[in-house]
Amino acid sequence: MSILILVFVLAMVIGIPIAFVLGVSSLYYFLFLGNIPLSMIGQKMYSGIDNYVLLAIPFFILAGELMNRSKITDALINFSGMLVGRIPGALAQINIVASVFFAGITGSGVADTAALGSILIPAMEKEGYTPAYAAAVTVASSVIGPIIPPSVVMVIYSMATGESVGALFAAGYLPGILVAFSLMVLSYYYAKKHNHPRRTSRIPMKEALFTLKESIIGLMCPVILVVGIFSGIFTPTEAAVIACLYAIIAGLFLLRTMTLKEVFDSFVSAAVSSSITLLVIALANLFGQVLALEKIPSLIANFMLSLTTNKFIFLLMVNVFLLFMGMVMDPGASVLILAPIFLPIALSLGIQPLHFAIVMLVNLNFGLITPPVGTCLYVAAPIAKLSIEKLSKAVLPFLSVELIALLLLTYLPELTLVVPRLLGYIY
Repeated sequence: MSILILVFVLAMVIGIPIAFVLGVSSLYYFLFLGNIPLSMIGQKMYSGIDNYVLLAIPFFILAGELMNRSKITDALINFSGMLVGRIPGALAQINIVASVFFAGITGSGVADTAALGSILIPAMEKEGYTPAYAAAVTVASSVIGPIIPPSVVMVIYSMATGESVGALFAAGYLPGILVAFSLMVLSYYYAKKHNHPRRTSRIPMKEALFTLKESIIGLMCPVILVVGIFSGIFTPTEAAVIACLYAIIAGLFLLRTMTLKEVFDSFVSAAVSSSITLLVIALANLFGQVLALEKIPSLIANFMLSLTTNKFIFLLMVNVFLLFMGMVMDPGASVLILAPIFLPIALSLGIQPLHFAIVMLVNLNFGLITPPVGTCLYVAAPIAKLSIEKLSKAVLPFLSVELIALLLLTYLPELTLVVPRLLGYIY
């Protein structure tokens, strides 16, 4: 097993994409370490993606592409400005609130960074914010995307553990809002310290109504999804398809900001993104089989339980470990490999499974903004014309307050469980 770990680490160090790291490591095991027929490779890869729930992933990705190309982003930014534009550090606050609304449409941190960053980073620089600060706010707030439903990584967690997608979606709202609030508090502090600008006059009623009218089309998408899923009218997978249909109707006929060519381009882009995600899932399932054959889950469980049987210390240990894993591995791959290992331990210690799921998912999403993997950093840095090193340093204060929010979620389970309980997912 030590040889397999060495192959895995070496493949990551030399910069091989995570999907192929999982594949190369598994192939090495099957060829040289395990007396197992190679036919199992294809079987395990196929079984890893042969799941109805996973159909939601390409459709949610497509919905995000369509919404972005239909210019709904601009309307959401204007609406956010109407809500928080008078708070000190207005553009930073708008950036964060817009991420909350955008999260309810795409569920992707990278899409959030690309769509909002391309508009708000230059706008913040014009108003006197430093490029590093503008990019850091954008990147830090992008982690809200995969926390507030719809969320691709929640769908992956559901597939890996059998947890209800609807329950995960319900549990994600308050944690996402808590992370957003923590960022807004820090932005307020910096605004006071550095005298960042804000809007001082009231918005005329006519202008406010126009902004609301322009925004309502984008805001209705998450409303339709929430009402439909939680009322049982349609499943999360069906909701993803409906979101795509709504986005096409909104872009082509209601807003008239999208052409048929852009619809086609959205399908192509979503297909490419989905294929990458599904390849990671297929190869992570294969690698998970290798771990199971070597009894790694039980070894890790026994080791951790030998260190502590206190659930609070266990949660702290898991958080530290997951923060490290988020730095070096894609959240989706981490979920597929680690959730089946840690969840049984959490259950044996009396931790509510839905609470543990959200703690794990929020934690791993921070990997989107931490180097060396930090995908959102690589999206925002060119927009702000910054090096990854300088942007990573600027993100640290925002990551710190997000970690405080994570600790609150970890040790105050009701922050996660109150909404699922009200909706009847747990009792």
